[in-house]
Amino acid sequence: MRAGWQASKGELIFNGKGDNIATIKQYGDMEMLVDWKLDKDGKEGDAGVYLRGTPQVQIWDISRTNVGAQVGSGGLYNNQKNAKDPLVVADNPLGEWNTFKIKMVDDKVTVYLNGVLVTDNVPLENYWDRNQSLFPTEQIELQAHGTKVYYRDIFIKELPRKQVSELSAEEKSEGFDMLFDGTNLDKWIPSDGYGINEEGYLVVYPNAKFGGNLYTKDEYSDVVYRFEFKLTPGANNGVGLRAPVEGDAAYAGMEIQILDNDADVYKSLKPYQYHGSVYGVITAKRGALKPVGEWNTEEIRLQGNKIKVTVNGTVILEGDIAEASKNGTLDGKNHPGLQRKSGHIAFLGHGSEVFFRNIRVKKL
Repeated sequence: MRAGWQASKGELIFNGKGDNIATIKQYGDMEMLVDWKLDKDGKEGDAGVYLRGTPQVQIWDISRTNVGAQVGSGGLYNNQKNAKDPLVVADNPLGEWNTFKIKMVDDKVTVYLNGVLVTDNVPLENYWDRNQSLFPTEQIELQAHGTKVYYRDIFIKELPRKQVSELSAEEKSEGFDMLFDGTNLDKWIPSDGYGINEEGYLVVYPNAKFGGNLYTKDEYSDVVYRFEFKLTPGANNGVGLRAPVEGDAAYAGMEIQILDNDADVYKSLKPYQYHGSVYGVITAKRGALKPVGEWNTEEIRLQGNKIKVTVNGTVILEGDIAEASKNGTLDGKNHPGLQRKSGHIAFLGHGSEVFFRNIRVKKL
């Protein structure tokens, strides 16, 4: 690559000999800005931009009518089934700078050339194997065919890709139900404190009053409850079980604590207030959480009075809520919810941002 490319005076220049230049990083959904021009004294200008390692958004010397270049630049030249030519010709004269704005989501490509829409949400085909889908991520490459080409001002903005969760085959066979897959909150009572972000995560809005609670529409008794969560610094939330919609779920039902255990602000909490604990009743072990900003998995199994909490594959709590509270609770407060046999599952906000995804439940 280095034999053919050089950076000079703010421009990336291909001398006409050698291979493509490619990003080290792989990209999926993204927006890209790139300026380009073909040498005005060159012959048979032909270049392009590979997306996900795949040819290509075409760059032409439009005077090359013998090869069909009069259609203009910005088309998906190597397509066979989908549109390959641009909608209009928007090229500047040879030797002048042009600007591509390229947007790619899934396999769909949109290209503006010099502010003019030339490719409108067209699938880019897998040139290397047309029987396979396009790669989800791959390198971006700048390509040229034996002619001098100039590039400058190359910018990339990665676009978050919405994740849609599905039950595993094992979970389907065991009777799990998907409560949140990243697309809707149909199985939850609407709450101003919660929403779905562009990545398909359930988000607790920190500016909601008291953080807000989010309750399932259905009520549950004995369950296996699974979810993934990502904490922000100082995050505080909780899982309500067998909870009524009214009242403080930590007492009117029961709360399994969700907490950034290592935040300095929580260094003086009682043991029964840390992550995974049955709040005020049974203490969970610490040390199973991943660093703040990483995704954790959690499973809560509640059957009768027996409860078990597993985080990232480690059992951090296993106990009997009746036995633990028969002589009074650890926090010395009244927890009438421990006597409830059924109620809603909930997320219990405390004014901090937390992310959830892939939420499933199985009735026992």
